[in-house]
Amino acid sequence: MLLGAFAIFSNDLAIDLGTANTCVFARGQGIVLSEPSIVAMNTVNDRIEAVGNEAKAMVGRTPGCIAAIKPMRDGVIADFNAAEKMLDYFIKKAHGKRRFVRPRVVIGVPSEITQVERRAVRDSAHRARASEVFLVEEGMAAAIGAGLPITEACGSMIVDIGGGTTDICVISLAGIVYSRSVRVAGNTMDEAIANYVKREKDLLIGERTAEQIKIELGSAAPLRERKEMEVKGRHVVQGKPMTVTVNDQEIRGALEDPIRQIVQAVLNGLEATPPELAADICDRGLVLSGGGALIRNLDDRLRLETGVPVQIAADPLSSVVLGAGQMLSDFGLLRKISLDSH
Repeated sequence: MLLGAFAIFSNDLAIDLGTANTCVFARGQGIVLSEPSIVAMNTVNDRIEAVGNEAKAMVGRTPGCIAAIKPMRDGVIADFNAAEKMLDYFIKKAHGKRRFVRPRVVIGVPSEITQVERRAVRDSAHRARASEVFLVEEGMAAAIGAGLPITEACGSMIVDIGGGTTDICVISLAGIVYSRSVRVAGNTMDEAIANYVKREKDLLIGERTAEQIKIELGSAAPLRERKEMEVKGRHVVQGKPMTVTVNDQEIRGALEDPIRQIVQAVLNGLEATPPELAADICDRGLVLSGGGALIRNLDDRLRLETGVPVQIAADPLSSVVLGAGQMLSDFGLLRKISLDSH
């Protein structure tokens, strides 16, 4: 591979193709784009009306001929056509609409992605004008992005809670010792909140409202001060718009099941880790990244239930894309850790 002189003019990109958000890192520039993974398609002529932020603003508000599509589900491509169009749009936007650019692309994917799902991601990126595609496990990318010493002979554990999946990874000597991807994460929490509000308050709310409640009130252990907020929606029976009040205690109850599943997955990971590396993790702790790391008191809850120190990554929302971006400058490491290496 010719690096050298061409590297200075490199168009290489790192992409965190998330269920909820897609982040793009351009070599030499840092993060150039972070937008929701949503495409608004015109169902009459199959044309794209909007992508990312503009498309998210349309969710739940589109006329009949426009469908707001989320191409990613549980961290993998669910709608091949929409994913390809979304990637194409993001790659062009990252390059300032310059044409004829064929970047090398590093993409973070869940650790338990199947061969078929890998091919779908790779094919979508190639059709969106990528010249070469490297897939890396999100857990590994998040660990690099969070600054963990992945090349050292000691155990590092990262728990990356995204929109569609929670990736748990134990790394030593730049290799993955244990990795598990559970399909319980931010979106599951949003659904749990929407179901609770419907069941207990007779109110139908959209996914944007559920996400807002999670951000404002979500917690994994009791808060010092009680918090509450007004929620607008539609009454289940009467069909009329109405407003109800919910508090942090109610939402903590609604989130208990998904949070317990994440805690259990972390405990399973610690149990499956070889004793020497488990001892390292007991000393150094585990690191939380992804949007789910921002749930209040989740670090305290994990600390309590695992007996292991817990830290939150410096920039949890960007850990995966920052880690994948670092690999653009270290092709030796990238070749070592990419899935089915070229």
